Amino acid sequence: MEFAFNEEQRMIAETASAFFTENATSERTRAAMAKDGIDHDLWTTFCQELGLSGIGIPEEAGGAGLGLVEMAIIAEAAGAQVAALPMLGSLVMCARAIAYGGTEQQKGELLPELLSGERIAAYVHDAALSADGDVLTAADGFVAHGASADVFVVTSNSGAWIVDSKADGVSVIAKTTMDQTRPYAHVTLNGAKGAPLADAITAISHAHRAAFVAIAAEALGGAQACLDRTVSYSKERVQFGRQIGSFQAYKHRLADMMIEIEQARSAVYWAACAADEESDEAELAMHAAKAFATDTYFRCAGDMIQLHGGIGFTWEHDAHLFFKRARATQTALGNNNWHRAKIADMILGAAA
Repeated sequence: MEFAFNEEQRMIAETASAFFTENATSERTRAAMAKDGIDHDLWTTFCQELGLSGIGIPEEAGGAGLGLVEMAIIAEAAGAQVAALPMLGSLVMCARAIAYGGTEQQKGELLPELLSGERIAAYVHDAALSADGDVLTAADGFVAHGASADVFVVTSNSGAWIVDSKADGVSVIAKTTMDQTRPYAHVTLNGAKGAPLADAITAISHAHRAAFVAIAAEALGGAQACLDRTVSYSKERVQFGRQIGSFQAYKHRLADMMIEIEQARSAVYWAACAADEESDEAELAMHAAKAFATDTYFRCAGDMIQLHGGIGFTWEHDAHLFFKRARATQTALGNNNWHRAKIADMILGAAA
């Protein structure tokens, strides 16, 4: 597949990159980490002024009507700065689930507020969820930004509901997590009432597909930032009268990082294109992109720390922000062994 961005996609990429580079600074991210893991001013600006929050939502639902390629471009730019935003849960998963599977009333009431950033949604999944009519019993121990959510999209393997976070029977306990830019919460529903989505299967499919592509793209952006920052450092740091980037062993590590990143880039945009084109390869491509890109991010983040030497291990340096996010993405939305097992099943069938 020969792939290149069109003019509109290049413009989106340039706009998003400039926005996050200028606004998602280390100081702002660290301030958000000390609170609830969300840079609320950045979130409001992203949603209301930049106008890119509806990029993966159909026009008839109030969005921009663009596809997963464009969504991946935004996620890549955000990932490059480890932006402290609830984008993955609130927009990529919940808003898309409502847009593609919600009732007209749910779309009209919830989507404008989610796309404007006025309300935050979080995604709760429990395969063993029990539903007695509209009364739900479920639990999910790893809900991204669950403690900050105003509303939950709650799913099982076959059903989907909207649940208000303040409803009776809803319990939310914030957890201490490694990646403080995407904190988790334990959400329990004990007889909480939910409003069912009109088409749960379609809602879940669109939410999960978009999430796999978005988290892979975010990882790609983070991995590229690790390489770029390390290359810059290699030109500044001098040992034995030479820039450390001139040493052969150092250059080999950088070259290895670049090769891994370029492979991840191909995987991410292959998955996004395949999904947009409804290709038969789409499901395989998305599992491959998620597993490969997040593993690549973790390796590059580790190399970034090692190649920065002593400064890379300090709290003051941003390397740990990338490392923690990278480690968290490996296990988010299914660990990578699960994704590789899914790929093996698709390729090998019973032989897997």
